Amino acid sequence: MTEQTARQKVAELTREQVADYLRDNPDFFVDQDELLRTLTLPHDSGRAISLVERQVHLFREQRDTLRRELVELVSIARHNDRLFEKSKRLLMQVIEARNLNDMAAAIDDSIRSDFGLDAASVLLFSDDELPGSGQGALHVVNADLAQERLGSLLDGERAVCGQFRENEREFLFPDRDEPIASVALMPLRHEGLVGVFAVGSCEPGYFDQSMGSLFLSYISDTLSRLLPPMLKRHGSGASVSDLAVESGQG
Repeated sequence: MTEQTARQKVAELTREQVADYLRDNPDFFVDQDELLRTLTLPHDSGRAISLVERQVHLFREQRDTLRRELVELVSIARHNDRLFEKSKRLLMQVIEARNLNDMAAAIDDSIRSDFGLDAASVLLFSDDELPGSGQGALHVVNADLAQERLGSLLDGERAVCGQFRENEREFLFPDRDEPIASVALMPLRHEGLVGVFAVGSCEPGYFDQSMGSLFLSYISDTLSRLLPPMLKRHGSGASVSDLAVESGQG
């Protein structure tokens, strides 16, 4: 192959082919010290730097990125750990509650003081009165009225977060003097129990559709299983019937 032919072959190479070759041969620059010294790359500062300097610069950028990601992951882990401890304390207080009044007070106090939110509400759907209802966070509401006022919010099995309509917020938190701006709503359904567990904030953007609700769902799932036996212990096992709202849940 003549020198001219070799130059023609090199001229035919594309950037992608060169890049692919270097990727397939990462040790190409081994023993190519002279070539490395002659290769230069533009830098943000405007001066030309060697390929080795460029690699060092990239490695430092990758290190800094990984460090930031690690710090963020550690921060998230610590935040989740605090949420777990708060959830655990709340559920222990609910388990130790002697009656519905104590349960309602424990939920209200924990959500306000421990979680730093502005309101909590446990709504049970029934046509009958329950002992201790209407006090603190516990309320009994008519199932048809709940369906009329909350509508599609009752359709799903998962938590719903966001800025609900004003009439929905007022229905969920009937005793509030200061209006609630954003809400997280979790279903309560187990052994004939039908209702919702809601927490609210006066801050409009506190709850939104994109936020996670793992710990709130964990609390609501546990409440769903703790409430039926407590109702039965207080002689009200028949007062919360196996209601079926339009979502088909029963």
